[in-house]
Amino acid sequence: MKKENKQKINDDLRPEYDLKELLKTGVRGKYARRFQEGTNLVLLEPDVADEFPDGETVNKTLRLVMQLRKHPKPKPALRRAVRA
Repeated sequence: MKKENKQKINDDLRPEYDLKELLKTGVRGKYARRFQEGTNLVLLEPDVADEFPDGETVNKTLRLVMQLRKHPKPKPALRRAVRA
């Protein structure tokens, strides 16, 4: 037997909205195609987001990182030991 829920449910729908009217005008699957295609949205952690003023700066920085990864550092030449 389930316990009775004694907490009051917090309904977020404002009183001026009539749910019956909202359900009549809604379009089923309006954004389904977009959802299936997925998204490229990435959430930045606060410390990272603080370093970039806007999305354009983030994109420029990431493009620079991509270019740098294509050109790895050359390996240093081996040094020969000098005998005294």
